[in-house]
Amino acid sequence: MQRALRLLEAVGAHPEGAPAKQLAREAGLPLPTTYHLLRTLSHEGYLCRRNGVFVFGAAADSLGRAGEQRHRRQELSGALSVLGKRLNAAVYFAVYREGEVEVVAAGGTPERPPVEQWVDFRSTAHAHAIGQCLLAQLDAATRKEHLSRYPVQSITPFSVRSKDDLLHRLDTVRRGQVAYEEQEYALGTVCSAIPVQVGSVAAALAVSLPVEELHRLRSVTARLRKMAEATLTTLAFSISI
Repeated sequence: MQRALRLLEAVGAHPEGAPAKQLAREAGLPLPTTYHLLRTLSHEGYLCRRNGVFVFGAAADSLGRAGEQRHRRQELSGALSVLGKRLNAAVYFAVYREGEVEVVAAGGTPERPPVEQWVDFRSTAHAHAIGQCLLAQLDAATRKEHLSRYPVQSITPFSVRSKDDLLHRLDTVRRGQVAYEEQEYALGTVCSAIPVQVGSVAAALAVSLPVEELHRLRSVTARLRKMAEATLTTLAFSISI
């Protein structure tokens, strides 16, 4: 592995590509070893040979994108942690992408950590504020298709009971531009979510608090809405994560 990495580093030093003998010399590898590694790396898509020289292949590009995505996710988690400290709450950023609810990142404090996903968020959008906020932003056909895959079912004694109840709730969310839920997904936790505009993607910012702090939820949500504009650049940049 170390030899393969040294060889990839040597290729990376030549954007226009380099021949095997030059790569062997720069990587400090015997020529037979270099040829063997070049064949293996090319077979796996990390390198390709063009006009007698070796350059990075598609698989190497995907490695770079993966690293960039991790960096973006870390940046977003950091931004949410800052919001969490200011609000004394756990903060989440989520999107609806390719038919699924996706919590892109979350941040909080030791005293207010993000809620543990004890039931997959993707299949329980009806039961949490994040999902309700995202579903409310979808067109009727997309929402209907989602609920056909993930029917409404009670997660806790406080969850919405039926599809009709959910659709009525979503109408309220659309009018008020905020979703509130009390212990519908996780007992002991209350949550709110607001829609955010980041291009054409349905997205939401959310907060959660212990149920004992229900009295803070509306004021914290109002503060989150005011802070959201300053965070939108980071959020929009993170849609591609």
